[in-house]
Amino acid sequence: MPPRAGTGRAVTVDDMHTARGYDELVGEAATVPIVGWEFAWLDGRVDGGDPSWSYPGLARALLRHAHTVLDLDTGGGELLAELAPLPAGTVAVETWTPNIPVARDRLVPYGVEVRTEMPAGEDEFDLVLSRHGRLPADDIARLLAPGGTLLTQQVGSDDLADLNETLGAPPLHLRRWNAGVAVQSLEEAGLEIADVQEERIPVRFRDVGAIVYQLRAVPWQVRNFDLHRYERRLRRLDAEIRAVGHFTAYAHRFLIEARHA
Repeated sequence: MPPRAGTGRAVTVDDMHTARGYDELVGEAATVPIVGWEFAWLDGRVDGGDPSWSYPGLARALLRHAHTVLDLDTGGGELLAELAPLPAGTVAVETWTPNIPVARDRLVPYGVEVRTEMPAGEDEFDLVLSRHGRLPADDIARLLAPGGTLLTQQVGSDDLADLNETLGAPPLHLRRWNAGVAVQSLEEAGLEIADVQEERIPVRFRDVGAIVYQLRAVPWQVRNFDLHRYERRLRRLDAEIRAVGHFTAYAHRFLIEARHA
């Protein structure tokens, strides 16, 4: 990109966003459509947040040995479709109404059955996946076949806590949710833990519109988020980003692999 006249430096993506006013950035972010778990709109506006492990890579390795697979809270089916080809006996569960038709449109061509409730059987699945979804330990233990594996990446209760605090919003979770709590629950359900990892990773928001979009796309981060209620704090964030180039919060992620004996 050519240098801006009179400055001698290149115009960056950050310049393009912060050159726009608060009302324009927030107005756009508040109205752009959100479909499934597509976050492409944030490209160039948010960076960081990825843990050191690769959940898709670990899932692919396990899929090679699985004949029946259950994906909990599949969202719009984005990740599961990325993992194709999939075993013939693959089931995805999604309960959030806006995501159900999106998941079906995306996953049915891959032979995946999309359900809106947990399966009722026992010992059905060689592999249970849950990325940023529920972790009902007793149900997972019931549904895993002997020798079957659970792979989950969870969002911890400290996720983006800095953002909630800066906005003066309630915390993400009223109860603590971390690797230790999850491991205890899975062990009590009879599963054996094979691997545990936990990290807090910086996430940099490059403009206030990115923050508004994030809070719309993940509505449980700040429940009942309202632009008017949080306008004063959002304008402060906008000023901070213009001054230092970004607002940093920390993602809280943990990974667990467990097996049914």
